[in-house]
Amino acid sequence: MTSTKRVAVVTGSNKGIGFAVVRGLCKSYDGDVCLTARDEGRGQAAVADLNKEGLRPKFHQLDINDQSSVERLKSFLQTTYGGLDVLVNNAGIAYRNADPAPFAEQAEFTCKTNFWATLESSRILFPLLRPHARVVNVSSVLAHRAISQCSPAVQGRFRDPALTMDGLEKIMQEFVDAAKAGKHREQGFPSSAYGASKIGKNIMTIIQDRDMRNDPREDIVINACCPGHVQTDMSRQTGSKNIDEGADSIVYLALLARNTTTPKGNFVADRTILQW
Repeated sequence: MTSTKRVAVVTGSNKGIGFAVVRGLCKSYDGDVCLTARDEGRGQAAVADLNKEGLRPKFHQLDINDQSSVERLKSFLQTTYGGLDVLVNNAGIAYRNADPAPFAEQAEFTCKTNFWATLESSRILFPLLRPHARVVNVSSVLAHRAISQCSPAVQGRFRDPALTMDGLEKIMQEFVDAAKAGKHREQGFPSSAYGASKIGKNIMTIIQDRDMRNDPREDIVINACCPGHVQTDMSRQTGSKNIDEGADSIVYLALLARNTTTPKGNFVADRTILQW
């Protein structure tokens, strides 16, 4: 039997910032919170840790790089809840600075997960969004640094207010292809694969917001967010914020009041809109 209960999904949430977002939502959200992880054992262990705190998240396996996995989550949400009310696109990867992997490999796989898999997951799950749903795409201020490294021509293409999602995908593919050819700087792209992937995520957010404004469903709000420099495995525990501090702005955006007009289609850090 399908429940009318509200539900929030946080991708990549068995540890780090995603885990803290689940914890924050469990404390403040008036519905079920679904913790997801690629590995079921790690996901169930994360749920058990939150259970010890008196919190009761649900669990569902999810690998955003596996379309069939995303489809299974969609089917579960449709059958169990009849829709989706909060989606936090948190899952992502980052190569460490000292990683010996060639830049071409880093560019391909970082963009594959952080940009394309997030985009494809959104395409699959967005039809489930109910009126007043909230979407948060977890990004990074490193996108600012990366776009400042782009040539004026490339910056102009990214910032074109008429840019479509197909057009954005074309630019991102050009970056990956240029990286594979060792010509990314020559062609006006940044030297950070992670930064480039987050440029894609920020622009994706702008386009998703623009497209959603023409959707008949009422008051669906999509924002991007930088959690800051957080003590996680991804940062090798070097951040200035703990995971709960990193999760704060994400939880804030996930719980924006009904009929909010701002932030909407924005890039947010420390609960403040950053000009992009």
